Amino acid sequence: MKPLPDDTIAAISTPPGEGGIGIVRLSGKDAVAVTAALFHSSRDIQLQTARTHSIHHGFILEPETGRLVDEVLVTVMRAPKTYTREDVVEVNCHGGALPVRRVLSLFLQSGARLAEPGEFTKRAFLNGRLDLSQAEAVMDLIRAKTDHARRLALQQLDGRLSERIMALRDAVVDLCAHVEAYIDFPEDDIPDLVQTELAMSCMQIVRDLRTLSNRYEEGRLYREGAAAAIVGKPNVGKSSLLNALLDADRAIVTEMPGTTRDVIEECLNIRGIPLRIMDTAGIRETHDLAEQEGVRRSLQALEGADIVLAVIDGSRQPDAADRELIERIAGQKTLLVINKVDAFLPDISFAGLGMSVPEPIPDTAFPITRTDGSAGQAIAVSARSGQNIEALKDAIRNLLLPAAQLTAGSSRDDVLVANIRHKQALDVAAEAMERAHVSLRNHDPQEITALSLREALDALGEIVGVVSTDDILDRIFSRFCIGK
Repeated sequence: MKPLPDDTIAAISTPPGEGGIGIVRLSGKDAVAVTAALFHSSRDIQLQTARTHSIHHGFILEPETGRLVDEVLVTVMRAPKTYTREDVVEVNCHGGALPVRRVLSLFLQSGARLAEPGEFTKRAFLNGRLDLSQAEAVMDLIRAKTDHARRLALQQLDGRLSERIMALRDAVVDLCAHVEAYIDFPEDDIPDLVQTELAMSCMQIVRDLRTLSNRYEEGRLYREGAAAAIVGKPNVGKSSLLNALLDADRAIVTEMPGTTRDVIEECLNIRGIPLRIMDTAGIRETHDLAEQEGVRRSLQALEGADIVLAVIDGSRQPDAADRELIERIAGQKTLLVINKVDAFLPDISFAGLGMSVPEPIPDTAFPITRTDGSAGQAIAVSARSGQNIEALKDAIRNLLLPAAQLTAGSSRDDVLVANIRHKQALDVAAEAMERAHVSLRNHDPQEITALSLREALDALGEIVGVVSTDDILDRIFSRFCIGK
């Protein structure tokens, strides 16, 4: 890896646009000196001698002309008790693009350089304040769309994932020590009892690694969210359903078929999962050019959806158009939504859709069986009155993340892996440990077992940054925003 940086970086750390304040952040050995060259204290305080974690009122002045740039508050924080473990200065300017940009420009002219994306957090990692998984959690926390995603990021930032990984890594280190001790003394064979115990320890570590890896899908959903498409023929209540889920009048609702001409997208929180939900144009044959384009976009949204909410009108008998829709979405993760439950036909039949529905229809999601033998889920709701909408949210969550996907014996307070990089490293480590187990069982040369154990150690080390390369770090921190 590259040597630790010794220059001073600066960047705007607040989002663009108008606000109460705008913050310019500096980090590095000259952070205080660069600021002091431009800062005029209102109380004649010298920043160079100011105590750590102190705030000072004053003005940023142009060095050549002495012209006022902005009235500011300057916070001085000295190493090592800072975010980066370097000297850090934060300058609170008046909010707005011009003041913060001008102040940043002066800092860059005075010896600082513009920070790269994520460089403040990268320095925190390089200086040992955060491990790599904690550093990644910073960006997850910033991007969290639900409270559940926020808690997941905080859990990782707090080091709970790191603790689990390091405990597993320590267990592998112990195994390595045992195996390599016998490599150093080749005249001593490992006793069968010890060999069996080492093999059992390998498999216990494999189980622990698989437990973490298997919950990736749950963590990924909370972190990244999912996409759902509301589809159906015209005028079955798709837009009303979107409005009911959002609890807001987002989509125009009329009695005229074809009102929705384009895909309308909104984001909502479904039991902690960020869901990007798309209300699509009614899928039907039409000669209207605008509606044809809407249907094309609906089909495109359907292909890219993680789940499909297929809506049919419960106040009318299903027809050929409904059956065609059901056949079109065969093979996709689908929830059949029977709308207008408050106006159901007494003699409604779903046989024409090739499925059997229990009678009476329950208020919660229920299983349906198709004539082709496949199973599915359905729920009856009223988008207009809101009946069973909360049960629909539960059904969406369960469709995205069935209880069967949860690791046996785990609880929702357990550590979740939400990053694909972490999952891939866990899988590599598990496979290496399985090879080590086989080697021990087969009484293979100890060098072969040690090689597999070392591979597992490296894979686990990549998660927390014990083993890292510049390429890995560049890929991770390039996704951060500048100023963080």
